[in-house]
Amino acid sequence: MSDTKTKPLSRVGMISLGCPKNLVDAEIMLGQLRQDADVELTNDIESADVVIVNTCGFIDAAKKESIDTILEIAGRKGSGVQRLVVSGCMVQKYRSELAESIPEIDAFVGLDHLEAITAAVTGDDVSDAAPTKRKMSSRLYEDLPRVLAQGTAHAYLKVSEGCSNPCTFCAIPQMRGKFRSRTIDSLVHEAKSLEAMGVQELCLVAQDTTRYGEDIGVGHGLTRLVEALLASTGFRWIRFLYAYPGSLDWTLFELMGREQRFVSYCDIPLQHVSANVLQRMRRPGSPAEYREMISRMRELVPDISLRTTFITGHPGETPKDFGELHDFVEWARFDQLGVFCYSPEESTPAAKMGDLPTRTTAERRSAKIMELQQQISLAKNRERVGRTFDALVTGVSSEIDLLLEGRIAGQAPEIDGKLLINDGHELVTSFPQFVCVEINDAHPYDLVGGVVSR
Repeated sequence: MSDTKTKPLSRVGMISLGCPKNLVDAEIMLGQLRQDADVELTNDIESADVVIVNTCGFIDAAKKESIDTILEIAGRKGSGVQRLVVSGCMVQKYRSELAESIPEIDAFVGLDHLEAITAAVTGDDVSDAAPTKRKMSSRLYEDLPRVLAQGTAHAYLKVSEGCSNPCTFCAIPQMRGKFRSRTIDSLVHEAKSLEAMGVQELCLVAQDTTRYGEDIGVGHGLTRLVEALLASTGFRWIRFLYAYPGSLDWTLFELMGREQRFVSYCDIPLQHVSANVLQRMRRPGSPAEYREMISRMRELVPDISLRTTFITGHPGETPKDFGELHDFVEWARFDQLGVFCYSPEESTPAAKMGDLPTRTTAERRSAKIMELQQQISLAKNRERVGRTFDALVTGVSSEIDLLLEGRIAGQAPEIDGKLLINDGHELVTSFPQFVCVEINDAHPYDLVGGVVSR
């Protein structure tokens, strides 16, 4: 019997766009392919015979990026790329439109049929793997194999799916469906498998992470989940992302203040602070309540790093409303902050509202907030100079190959600034690796430091 390996059917590459939740879906599809098909997975899209584009449909810019990516791959059909598969949020909402306008797409895989990716790649019939009419997702994936697409420095654990919040500007529930939680047992099981794969940092994500457990009768759900993960795994860092201000549980922050392994970090997308705009957005809270909320977080977790996002140019946003937002940012002194200009999303209530500020006005307001935040972030980073921090070194810098890069606990992967390491390289023996660094320089987004010990 010959021990020569059979040549793989195809080299398959994937481009996953959008948020970490979408990335988890991509990793599940890659895991399904590795388990079920004789294919070779590759990160080199240029050499792939089959390319999967996992799309994002969050806002206009994300949809445009998805369409542009699909068109780029479609343009290479027959000259390297033999098959184009499209999956993700845009398929759930726009499958018919995509099929009509881009006939080069060979197959579609919707959010409720991730396991159909093998048939889509190999050319079998997958006509039922995506809705022909717009339909909310209802599936909840648990305990499926994954292939980590970004190495083992960090991995995302999706604790729930969908969203039941009524935000008028957001179309995600129309694609991802209603909020639904996984069980604690299934999440602990998956976390253990990620740890066994060598993952160093576990990041809990969802559309509404702080509401975890509410629908399955688990009181203080996210707190209970983190407690179970701390007890059952050895991750040095466990982080959660995306706190909805209407579902905060203060037991979570009490736990964060006690447990060193539960990273002192909170990403709470407030979107706005003016009562007028919050009402139009159908978002909970008020300027006074938000100030009290931020103060209490810092009281319970003195070393907490806070991140938020805001939207400028929402229908009805007046100069007075924007002034309130600017004053709040100046008062809150967030560690990190992002701003989106409002994007009218088809079939959302906000898209039908009047009093829409011009795009120029929205962009000017966004730039003004970011100019203020740069000053705040620089001042906060300068306060770290001369201090030592635990850091996770992730590899050689993508910008300067003479530097290593990583992050401290106050920097979430992919969305915040980086730690650039300019000294003590000899103490880093592998990637990823935890070390102790001393900060020696600061920039508005990035920190610079040297390794002082392992």
